[in-house]
Amino acid sequence: MIIYVDGRGGDSSGYGYYVPSTGESDFVQKSGMTNMEAEYAAILSALARYADLQQPLVLYSDAQTVVSQLNHEYSIKKDTLREMARKAWLLINKYPHVDIKWIPRNENPAGKMLG
Repeated sequence: MIIYVDGRGGDSSGYGYYVPSTGESDFVQKSGMTNMEAEYAAILSALARYADLQQPLVLYSDAQTVVSQLNHEYSIKKDTLREMARKAWLLINKYPHVDIKWIPRNENPAGKMLG
């Protein structure tokens, strides 16, 4: 399964995901999040939603730092992000295989939901 995720920080922050194979999408507006917190929230939301399907997953995000952190390529210095990453890794372990990949922002259909 392929899922695109995106998050937006600031006063009108929110996050969401889009599954092209089913057309399913979800968007949550939650104020007060940073860009990275919103991106992690999008990933956590998608991982939690499909954890019971027991199939390989490819997550696409346009947040290169978050992708690198979840792939253990970059360290995570902020405590809140480290906790969100820990939750993501626990959810990732429920899947047979997960790839988390970076894509350019203009190629991310989930970003269109965020406006």
